[in-house]
Amino acid sequence: MQIEPILRNEITPKNILMIGPTGVGKTEIARRLAKLANAPFIKVEASKFTEVGYVGRDVESIIRDLVDMAVKMNREEAMTKVDNQAMDAAEERVLDALLPPPRDGNSRFDSEAEEPSGTRQTFRKMLREGKLDDKKIEIDVSESRVGVEIMAPPGMEEMTSQLQSMFQNMAGTRSRNRKLRVKEAMKLLHEEEAARLVNEEELKTQAIERVEQNGIVFIDEIDKVTNRSETRGADVSREGVQRDLLPLVEGCTVTTKYGMVKTDHVLFIASGAFHLAKPSDLIPELQGRLPIRVELDALNAEDFVRILTEPDACLTEQYMALMQTEGLNIQFTDDSINRIAEMAWQVNERTENIGARRLHTVMERLVEVLSFDAPDKKGETVKIDVDYVNDHLNELVENEDLSQYIL
Repeated sequence: MQIEPILRNEITPKNILMIGPTGVGKTEIARRLAKLANAPFIKVEASKFTEVGYVGRDVESIIRDLVDMAVKMNREEAMTKVDNQAMDAAEERVLDALLPPPRDGNSRFDSEAEEPSGTRQTFRKMLREGKLDDKKIEIDVSESRVGVEIMAPPGMEEMTSQLQSMFQNMAGTRSRNRKLRVKEAMKLLHEEEAARLVNEEELKTQAIERVEQNGIVFIDEIDKVTNRSETRGADVSREGVQRDLLPLVEGCTVTTKYGMVKTDHVLFIASGAFHLAKPSDLIPELQGRLPIRVELDALNAEDFVRILTEPDACLTEQYMALMQTEGLNIQFTDDSINRIAEMAWQVNERTENIGARRLHTVMERLVEVLSFDAPDKKGETVKIDVDYVNDHLNELVENEDLSQYIL
């Protein structure tokens, strides 16, 4: 059951403000949400933008980048749908190069209804089995002419891209005869045929609709653009940025090179650590446009254990796979994982708390000797237990000066 269109247009997404220290997974939550919904997603940092009229990027470029992302997603999906058709067309072109058609003017398109010759079928089978990969053939490949490189001041990226597109369209495309191996030719022709089967105008229309209905914008470091009492000046990249964000979050129309985009139903997720500032330091209008507040606690040792074991591609599995590329098998015991998590938590407590990112530095330090010696230990199996972890990390964790600079 769906809501009636009249009421649906009145219901706007409930934007979210995520509050929590660094490394607790604020960005990862938003990224996974976008992946589950198959929605266009973009992450930006609020501190990189300036108020309209000043040197720097204005906030409307967020929506332009989001539309670019949606066009890329749609193009990849469309090419996946026509993959088999494009592969067949590329195969026929390669076979035409290997077996030139007769000189009576009949092309492969004229003779599609006829029964293929035994020779062509034999070559087709050899091509699919990879027996012709190293054979060289001559093919005509379309290529775009080299575009004009335009240097523009910061904040003028949109105008630059439009000028480059205009010059590229004026130059057009040309066909060039190239001599390539069959394997390389198949790849180029496959991409060319897939691009030919995709309707670019339809892609752009669908991308705009996708952004308007499902787009997700993640604005990180929103606390860095709060107006603090000690600040003096025009607030070019602080309160001015907040004021420019208001119409985007509330709903407005942004001009992009693909057309006009409405942001009424785009979901905005803002996040920040808010160590030196409070959510109430945001201008009241922006606070009202972020109705859902989510507070995330700092991660503890139990959370680190779950991060190391539960995800599909957890850190321990990643390091095991990396070592296997060198022929070395490593195994982590449950006790060693608990000890690694405990040590990472201890370093966070004693120095700067960087959350789950600390696990990367601890794990890298733990396996650095194994990584160096891996080629010489091909075929061996190394068991990483509590004693191994203590031997390699205990001194660094206990010595506060060493852990501060190394971990």
